[in-house]
Amino acid sequence: MATAKKSARIKSLSAESLTFLKSLLDTPGPSGFESAPAKLWRKYASTFASVTADVHGNSMAEVNASGRPTIMLAGHIDEIGVIVTFVDDEGYGYIQPIGGWDPQVLIGQRLRFMGRDGDVFGVVGKKPIHLIRSEEREKAAKFTDLWVDFGVRNRKEAEKMISVGDPGVIDSRTIEFPNGRLVSRSIDDRIGAYVVLEAARRYAEKPGAARVVAVATTQEEIAAHGGGAGVCATCIGPQMAIVVDVTFAIDHPGLEKKEHGEAKIDGGPVLTRGSIISPVVFNLLRDTAEANSIPFSLQAAGRDTGTDADAIHIAREGVPTGLVSVPNRYMHSPNELISLEDLNRTAELIAQTCRKVTAKTDFTAR
Repeated sequence: MATAKKSARIKSLSAESLTFLKSLLDTPGPSGFESAPAKLWRKYASTFASVTADVHGNSMAEVNASGRPTIMLAGHIDEIGVIVTFVDDEGYGYIQPIGGWDPQVLIGQRLRFMGRDGDVFGVVGKKPIHLIRSEEREKAAKFTDLWVDFGVRNRKEAEKMISVGDPGVIDSRTIEFPNGRLVSRSIDDRIGAYVVLEAARRYAEKPGAARVVAVATTQEEIAAHGGGAGVCATCIGPQMAIVVDVTFAIDHPGLEKKEHGEAKIDGGPVLTRGSIISPVVFNLLRDTAEANSIPFSLQAAGRDTGTDADAIHIAREGVPTGLVSVPNRYMHSPNELISLEDLNRTAELIAQTCRKVTAKTDFTAR
């Protein structure tokens, strides 16, 4: 853990910004179905930036349009979810995952589906423990063991509400915990989309030489093909990119630092060093953090990163890319947990780093 000699004097998140963040987190938007949170993101962005969107669903907020070079700030706005694959004669729905799920966390949860005529709610059912044979009780449930109960009596009733292909998310609301913690089902990675927008807003208050384009990217959770980030990096044509995602907070029981590093809640942003990360961009981020007394930790990635950085760094003729992560407890669960101060520090670090980039910055230096 890199620590500063003194705490950074950074303004806290404003009440307006926090209200926007909570609304963004509560708006359903699984991969491929991000239009509702994207619309909210663009509305907020339009108060200080030039806003556009593309056919892939990516949303872009441009600041200092005449500046050079162009810096892309990317955070994906999609979340994991489920999709209806079948409705049986009794009206029970069956689902498959959108993104990476542990099916155990879905059992007994209330789901919120995005139906044609509005929200549809259902409960995830599973055979009760009392009715499971003793030899089967220790086995983990699979998606095929689960169903969704919509409270209907038959398929005809169900199909008035729900259709094959309708997406859904866990029906939960963002709540604040003590000590500046925030809990939500969609931390991964709607807070990345939030942070890049907040960084762009701060940059707009005192622009540097660079043109900055914050992007709420789509389909990262299913992005073996590169998702929206690869598409957007091609159309924007950045000379540099910073990706914001979450990483595992290694500060709860059952984890070893020697295996997973030492990122922790309230420890500040996590800077990745690794095979696909530009050393120039990494050094800009690290030097800026140290100069502004922003605490941070380091994370190593010997291969790909599992984030939008993997697609962006090979877009077009190649984009020098950095990765900044926010420590997150309980990833891909109904209640992910992060620190508001970590969001604040991450946004400030990125805004300050963008101000250091000029047309003379040499991204070929190794």
